[in-house]
Amino acid sequence: MSGPIRLPPRLRHVAPLLSRRLWTARAITWGGAIAVSLTALAFARAADAAQGVLLWLLHGRPWAALLLAPAGLALSVWMTRRFFPGAQGSGIPQTIAALHLSDARAIDAVLSVRVGIGKVLLTLLGLACGASIGREGPTVQVGAAVMHGLGRAFGLARHDLRRGVVLAGGAAGIAAAFNTPLAGIVFTIEELSHSFETRTSGTVLTAVILAGITTLALAGDYSYFGTTAAELDVGAGWAAVALCALVGGLLGGLFSTMLLFASRGLPGRAGQLLIRHPVSFAALCGLALAGIGLLSGGTTYGTGYAQARHVIEGTATLPLLYAPLKLLATVVSYLSGIPGGIFAPSLSVGAGLGEWLAPLVPRAPESAVVLLGMVAYFSGVVQAPITATVIVMEMTDNQHMTIPLLATAMLAFGASRLVCPHALYGALARQFQAAVERRKTTG
Repeated sequence: MSGPIRLPPRLRHVAPLLSRRLWTARAITWGGAIAVSLTALAFARAADAAQGVLLWLLHGRPWAALLLAPAGLALSVWMTRRFFPGAQGSGIPQTIAALHLSDARAIDAVLSVRVGIGKVLLTLLGLACGASIGREGPTVQVGAAVMHGLGRAFGLARHDLRRGVVLAGGAAGIAAAFNTPLAGIVFTIEELSHSFETRTSGTVLTAVILAGITTLALAGDYSYFGTTAAELDVGAGWAAVALCALVGGLLGGLFSTMLLFASRGLPGRAGQLLIRHPVSFAALCGLALAGIGLLSGGTTYGTGYAQARHVIEGTATLPLLYAPLKLLATVVSYLSGIPGGIFAPSLSVGAGLGEWLAPLVPRAPESAVVLLGMVAYFSGVVQAPITATVIVMEMTDNQHMTIPLLATAMLAFGASRLVCPHALYGALARQFQAAVERRKTTG
């Protein structure tokens, strides 16, 4: 019976190149990154189709939202609780929690194939009935689930290797969802892992590169929010940086505070209704969403992608109250308990905020202020300023605004901390992990 290959001392530095476990992890990363990219592209097209269905249903009959949104949200919550527990919410907190869980069964509960399928289907259902949600956060969880499933199938047992492929799946998900490879890497460092670990950095980089190549080959070199040549020269126009950072950061922090407050349980009768009758509570949230949508002329439904793109490219303007109404619609969608992310809606709120603030700084081009509003509000929400900067820069194919965007994001991060001391995704992940630990103890 042959044992492991023994190399002479002078050749032992090449031993990692012959490790079967490491080559298995690499193969999983390569194949998984391509699978994640294909899934993200299919998810994106299905999301566009779902929003198209909503527009068709409401065309000429906007009042139909009063029936469609309550029924759709109630169905989504019932299916989530009945068939897909663990699929609710954004998906990013679940992914972060999975990276810190040691119990294999608990990890499987949030990164299983079933949860991944439910995440996609129920996010599409939410978009089709008017929820203010995005697909990018769910894509992170789905990408992590794909990698985790492959790791299990091929017997990847070591914790550091499993963690590496899950991180790679999340990074590939962001890279493919937005067609922003650099943002996928930065997001992994700043938000998912909070570090750049030598043992996993190569895995993450490889996954992002392969996901980017696959996306480029199938979807072309597109910019998620279109392109803009906006610039902000040094001078009086830089007052827009301070203004957008302050307003966007505070509003973003307020939004995160509301979500964290709600995640710990609503007070009074609302909290009792949520606990005892979650499906009925979701229906009421759907009714509120429909009311907000009618007030906004239908602009608050869905991801907000089209609205933000039109403003960035200067082809349309938004209603005066678009930003606060879109913010409120996103909060209500989250409170309902349906699966869905907050990335795209937050960027859309930021675009509306920038358009609203632009007249206050006439020395700055409106298109530049829109970008500053996006990065400020998004940085205030996620409290990840470098990720916010890179995402907005890559999604609009604009490197001229890098320094103003980064300055705005950092100032907005500080403003957000004044009202929300804890980063949203990290705090939600800790709550989720604590809930898992309590279930283990009581179960």
